[in-house]
Amino acid sequence: MRVFGAEKLVTWTGQTRDHGGMSGPYVIRGSVSLPEAELMWRFSRSSGPGGQHVNTTDSQVELRFDLAKTESLPPVWKERALARLADRLVDGVVAVRASEHRSQWRNRETAAVRLASLLAEASAPPPRPRRATRIPRGINERRLREKKQRGDTKRGRSGRDWG
Repeated sequence: MRVFGAEKLVTWTGQTRDHGGMSGPYVIRGSVSLPEAELMWRFSRSSGPGGQHVNTTDSQVELRFDLAKTESLPPVWKERALARLADRLVDGVVAVRASEHRSQWRNRETAAVRLASLLAEASAPPPRPRRATRIPRGINERRLREKKQRGDTKRGRSGRDWG
C-alpha cells in the first residue's frame, strides 16, 4: 500500500507520526546538526528481507552530503572531516547507503543516523597525546622477580632429573 502526500499517519496505538521529512534533526555534535536542505536522497530497489515486496518498492536508500561545499559545519570540523574521509569522498561528496529494513522510512532513518555518526567521528578533535611516564623501579623489579619464579616453576616440571 502506498500513501501519497500524507503528512501525518495515525498508528494503531493512536500516536501521530510525521511522514513529511526526517523524524528530527540529527545532531552531529553539540548544537550542530545535519541540514535537511543539503541532503540528497536516492531510492532504489533493495535485496534482502521482504519477499515479493522488495520487487515492487524502492526501499534502499542512498544519502549523499556535499561535505566540500557545505556551510553548516564549522570550518575546523570541515577541514578535519575532509582530511579523514578523503578516501570515501567522490568530488567532495560522502555517500551512505542503507537497505537493512523492509520500509523505506526506516532505511532513511538508518542512513541519516549513520551519516551523522560518520561526520561526528570524522570531525572529532584528535585525542590528546599520551604523556610518557616512567615505570617505578619497584614495579619493574617485582615483574622480573615473578618472571624468574615462573621460569623456575616451569623448569622444575621437566623430567631431566629422573634418571
